[in-house]
Amino acid sequence: MTKASYRKINVDGLNVFYREAGRADAPALLLLHGFPTSSHMFRNLIPPLADRLHLIAPDLPGFGQSDMPDRSRFTYTFNNIAKVIERFTEVIGLRRFAVYVFDYGAPTGFRLAVSHPERITAIISQNGNAYEEGLSEGWKPIQTYWKDPSPVNRDALRALLKPETTLWQYTHGVSDTTAVSPDGYSLDNFYLARAGADEIQLDLLGDYKSNVALYPTFQEYFRKHKPPFLAVWGKNDPFFLPAGAEAFKRDIPCAGNTCRGNHQSDPGLPRSLSLRGPTSALKGVESENVR
Repeated sequence: MTKASYRKINVDGLNVFYREAGRADAPALLLLHGFPTSSHMFRNLIPPLADRLHLIAPDLPGFGQSDMPDRSRFTYTFNNIAKVIERFTEVIGLRRFAVYVFDYGAPTGFRLAVSHPERITAIISQNGNAYEEGLSEGWKPIQTYWKDPSPVNRDALRALLKPETTLWQYTHGVSDTTAVSPDGYSLDNFYLARAGADEIQLDLLGDYKSNVALYPTFQEYFRKHKPPFLAVWGKNDPFFLPAGAEAFKRDIPCAGNTCRGNHQSDPGLPRSLSLRGPTSALKGVESENVR
């Protein structure tokens, strides 16, 4: 197995941390994490794939080891995060690549695909939603804040940032919680506890409505370009329902999907890329060169 390297690069004044492994001339796979994680979630996935792929996993702005600029200097919206990641791919020289998206990484990666469809060779979505039927009742308090962004409704969302909620995201729906390493949720809680991180995360929860508004745009991209696509879903996800995985087939009839585990399943096993689904997504990853 090839070891990963850990780097930072300046992207228009913002330092983006990323993990990288594999040959630079191998087919590229961009791994985009979600909430409340960082690229650390891909730590076990990267090494076994690095002998055949060029893997790049950045921390989104405000997450992990990437810069977390003050809200007065950077407006935390998904559109702005996607702009940074798009520029990140340009700065490091990624010209064509597949994307593996999880949670918040999905609206980020889907924006990249809509903006530059010619750059995307395949998409693997781990609980990365793009359909309203994929939204569970767990979104109700967040949707209330969308409709009325009052201080009271904002404060009601602070429970989602508590350490016990992070632990719950990792263990909810898991049949054997002793199999869940504390490393992931402990690191997530460390980052969430940083000064100002709570307000940033509340801003993003409020802005998630912009992603829902773009669902029709994402769906039009799927219908028009039909990228090789695999949905890997947590069937016990309390936020994104398996119906969201099935919905991709409406716009990409050849899309494959499989449901297992929970929302925060750690993609440590490479077989999570091929469970019972068509191999077209992986073929899309491996058939394109970055140059």
